[in-house]
Amino acid sequence: MAKIVVIGSASIDLTVISDKRPLAGETVIGKELVLSPGGKGANQAVAAARLGAEVVFVGAIGKDSYGNEIVNNFNRNQVNTQYLHQLDNIASGTAHIILAEDDNSIVVIPAANMQLTPAMIDEALAVIHNADIVMVQQEIPISVIEHVSKICHDLGVKLLLNPAPIREIPSKIISEASYITPNEHEAAALFPSLSLGAALARNPHKLIVTQGKDGALYHDGKQQILIAGFQISVVDTTGAGDTFNAAFAVAIAEGKSFDESIRFANAAAALSVQKLGAQGGMPYRNEVEKMLSYE
Repeated sequence: MAKIVVIGSASIDLTVISDKRPLAGETVIGKELVLSPGGKGANQAVAAARLGAEVVFVGAIGKDSYGNEIVNNFNRNQVNTQYLHQLDNIASGTAHIILAEDDNSIVVIPAANMQLTPAMIDEALAVIHNADIVMVQQEIPISVIEHVSKICHDLGVKLLLNPAPIREIPSKIISEASYITPNEHEAAALFPSLSLGAALARNPHKLIVTQGKDGALYHDGKQQILIAGFQISVVDTTGAGDTFNAAFAVAIAEGKSFDESIRFANAAAALSVQKLGAQGGMPYRNEVEKMLSYE
């Protein structure tokens, strides 16, 4: 069983479903409001657990009703919360999502997620040391990501960096990461002086650029390769990238080849968009294997 440590955000998603996305200054009548667990870190932890990994989550939430629901959701999905810190006098993080016109717009309020500290990471050193792979995203302080990067580098533990939401990342983190998984827009921001092809060529078997339903690109040291995606009907794309990251981490930790791991991730992500909510459609292992068996 793959051992994965996810260090990141845990929040509650408030999703508004509407036929139309409002313009600036405009009010529209929505169809439904859905509250569900989210946060990029939590999404990736839940997805990895559903796909068969042994998952430990490291993060910070508030001592409030949203925080309690986050803990309960982790427990339901068999994610270890020993290093999930529930803090006084601060709210749990939230994400405010408009789902309209076959896409989503998201405003994230990090709140307690930004109170995660390097000292909290140090408390989890033993599980990090024993992990097959550690996953981080960018809804937590950059100082924490730098600290995690150094720990993984010093211990020889693989680090998967999902650079979303995009912000400036120190070059040392980019250098130390084993895998980096931006979409095309994030890749352009990460490597502003390089074309996409040049960035991939400089980071073989490391930089994986996701392209939604079209699949994912990487470079094998000789050529650029596209691992094709799956054509499916879309209900909600929220969480698809998180599902991809978790599935890739699980597959690569289990010893699958690079191509096999990306194909596994593409299948999981495709399944995830067929239901509402970031975690609502995240598939279980048997569902992904069934989808792959039809290829």
